Amino acid sequence: MRIYKQKTTYLAEPGSFFEGNVQIHGDFLVPQRTHFWGRLVVNGTLEMGPECSVEGPVVCKNAIIGRDSRIKGPLLVDENATICDRVHLHSIEAGGDIVLRPGVMVGDVKAENSVLIYGKITSGTLVGRNVRIIGD
Repeated sequence: MRIYKQKTTYLAEPGSFFEGNVQIHGDFLVPQRTHFWGRLVVNGTLEMGPECSVEGPVVCKNAIIGRDSRIKGPLLVDENATICDRVHLHSIEAGGDIVLRPGVMVGDVKAENSVLIYGKITSGTLVGRNVRIIGD
């Protein structure tokens, strides 16, 4: 599938699928229903739209993962991660803050700073300097 580039930002076509591993040297905007059948490495910020999937691990600087997406490998983020509603993840590790929205299903969560949970989630171990649940 095609990936378009504008300065340091890359954009995939909506509904694309990528076989094998993908490495992006910059920021990556992933539209809805895009699927990766391998590892995804992004040197900048990853903004993943709704209903996307990644079969392997994801490594990036910052992450925003759209609703109803699935990542079957670990999510490794250098700085901050925001995980939207009903996302299914293997695990998350971040060098900054992690925000988890309602309905997230995740294994272990580890943040160097805060883990903020909005609403009900399903998770393994939660580790961070400050773990807060906001709402029910």
